[in-house]
Amino acid sequence: MTYSIVARDAETGELGVGVQSQAFNTGAWVPWARPGVGAIATQSFTDRRYGYRGLELLAAGRSPQDALDELRAVDELAHLRQVAFLDASGRTAQWTGGGCVPCAGNAAGENWAAQGNMLAAEAWHVMGEAFEEASGSLAQRLLAALDAAEAAGGDFRGRGGAAIVVVPAEGEPWERVTDLRVEEGDDSLVVLRRLLAHAGAYRTPGAAAAREHGLPEIEVRWRTMLDAAETGDVAGARAALAELEAAHPNWRDFARLVATRPDAPQALGDIVGE
Repeated sequence: MTYSIVARDAETGELGVGVQSQAFNTGAWVPWARPGVGAIATQSFTDRRYGYRGLELLAAGRSPQDALDELRAVDELAHLRQVAFLDASGRTAQWTGGGCVPCAGNAAGENWAAQGNMLAAEAWHVMGEAFEEASGSLAQRLLAALDAAEAAGGDFRGRGGAAIVVVPAEGEPWERVTDLRVEEGDDSLVVLRRLLAHAGAYRTPGAAAAREHGLPEIEVRWRTMLDAAETGDVAGARAALAELEAAHPNWRDFARLVATRPDAPQALGDIVGE
């Protein structure tokens, strides 16, 4: 009841999953990923065991195909499932059960595997082509694949939840590069695109990035103060801090705390100490 893509960025080694469905809260069920291990999409009468246990098997050194086969062998409803495995080296394995509602199918290429069921048209090949042709970060390329599937007809029941999860090439199991989802709505991919832009802006320092991507005005003011402190504009930083304090007096306490960080602008301590 969903379309999704699991993929690897050959340059960064990042692993990720993009998914969209008419189903509510699909981002909490379908995408699974672990740094240095793999990415999994489990959908169609979703069984989360494929995600949780699948990553454990990949981490233990099993190939995507072996891991998928082992889990299918003990699943009495395997004929209803649709699952894709991708490991850290880019190997893939897929399964579309015979009981999946058409259009249902899957396709794979270098560093990606796409699949869908209950679709208005066969969009899995289109997703792969869009992913390969897209530029930008892995998250942006995953979103391009989702857009392509939607343009091809998407879920025949309509639009709903959507999500993108990206993990680094290596790191702890809980680390994420991107972890965004929209629970429901006809404009879920539009909202997801806006959230992805905001996520990039929050990771980019400076007031200009915050203003460009429409972050809250209070965030723009905060960054304006930091920018001024960074360049030694003490008067400008004090003025920006005064605006923040006018919104709430606790901003000065927060600024004092930030000033204790080793990466804080050198002038910040003097500015907030007054």
